[in-house]
Amino acid sequence: MKKDNIYYIGQQPLTFEDIERIFAKRMRLALSPEAEERILKCRKFLDDKVASSDEPLYGITTGFGSLCNRNISHEDLSTLQVNLVKSHACSVGTLIPDARVKLMMLLKANALSLGYSGVQLITVQRICDFFNENIVPLVYDRGSLGASGDLAPLANMFIPLLGDGEVHFMGEERHAGDVLRQLGWEPVHLESKEGLALLNGTQFMSANGVDALLRAMKLVKRADIVGALSLEAYNGRIDPFLDCIQQMRPHPGQIETGASMRQILEGSEIIKQPGKATQDPYSFRCIPQVHGATRDAINYVKQVLLIEINSVTDNPTVFPDEDMIISGGNFHGQPIAIPFDYLGTAISELGNISERRIAQLILGKRGLPEFLVAEPGLNSGFMIPQYAAASMVSQNKMYCWPASCDSIVSSNEQEDHVSMGANAATKLHRIIDNVERVLAIELMNASQAIEFRRPLKTSPFLERILEEFRKEVPFLQTDVVMYPLIERATAYLRRMPLN
Repeated sequence: MKKDNIYYIGQQPLTFEDIERIFAKRMRLALSPEAEERILKCRKFLDDKVASSDEPLYGITTGFGSLCNRNISHEDLSTLQVNLVKSHACSVGTLIPDARVKLMMLLKANALSLGYSGVQLITVQRICDFFNENIVPLVYDRGSLGASGDLAPLANMFIPLLGDGEVHFMGEERHAGDVLRQLGWEPVHLESKEGLALLNGTQFMSANGVDALLRAMKLVKRADIVGALSLEAYNGRIDPFLDCIQQMRPHPGQIETGASMRQILEGSEIIKQPGKATQDPYSFRCIPQVHGATRDAINYVKQVLLIEINSVTDNPTVFPDEDMIISGGNFHGQPIAIPFDYLGTAISELGNISERRIAQLILGKRGLPEFLVAEPGLNSGFMIPQYAAASMVSQNKMYCWPASCDSIVSSNEQEDHVSMGANAATKLHRIIDNVERVLAIELMNASQAIEFRRPLKTSPFLERILEEFRKEVPFLQTDVVMYPLIERATAYLRRMPLN
């Protein structure tokens, strides 16, 4: 294996660029020498502390949650950790995609590599082994309160280390014990605190959030492209996108969006046409403000998540140099739950304004035929795709109700405030799925409408987009079955070139 195809965990903080490179290049994971040293040092300290201390140590020599006052004998410390993982494997619902589960593994290995969790070296190495051999535990999208970390989904993810539970391996669903035997691996024998270190933590929330953030970063760029094409189809004005007006209200996202739109439209014949209307509707001329606000939200959440994925979020936290073991609340998901809700609202607005542009294009204004089709009445044309877009925009408004507003008491009132960060994270993907489809419908409408501006051409970049898109969705002369075209348009949007 080439050295440049290995990512060494714990050498430096993990970045989003690292994550994208690891998955794009199918890199393997290995612990850096520095990480190994930290892990071994912390584990030795914990072993010595357990052997010498008469004080109860939460989750190490005691029970969990409301059972924190129940002392556990030294002979049962390993059994305590195994029982914890088994009993907590309660995630249910829809399977999380394999790539996202592997991202959870990467984030957990990175957190454990910091050397404040007290785990064995073999435990972290085995997580890397699972990642490298594409042994992907079955993890479901419901069951976490986002308080003591992501207990249920992380238990589902890590019970295969013990030879139990199910995994995806070589294209099949297999029992983890069978896979371990096939590879000649022994199940991990958990020592004191290790089950707690694996299950406490925000890696389910974080992995869902990181994946959504990476999708959102591309989605806002694609929203600019589609919005620019709609502007051309509507015969709109360039004035609202000039830099001078952005500088009068210099929010970074607004400035970036204005520059993006000008670059996308560079070289267009249509945008230079005289005789434009005095003003365009808000859904066109406020693109810098609306898309820009989404950009600013994405950049804020990016900063928050960068801190989170490089943090120690299990409990208790072990400090070898300070001779301390502290039971605190770093597993609580509130620092990312609120930003996730914010991000969901910001992403949904890309769909909200897109649906309005869809509607403007089918109203029969600016020289365009009603519903963008010949013989409206005989043909419904693009009437009903707007219905579908409106339905998804409305559904997103429901999803945008903040999950972090809620809290339900758990563990016999020991865990009496929870973040619901996992719900905030998972619904991000449903919001993005809807926005992608809404933008795909706008792309269909704009591509249809711009043909009524011929022989004028839009910019070279947008002409290239149109040429590629027409291989998937043709210009429609009469009514056809629409839903396959919407799905093909959505598939294209997800791979649309950004430059």
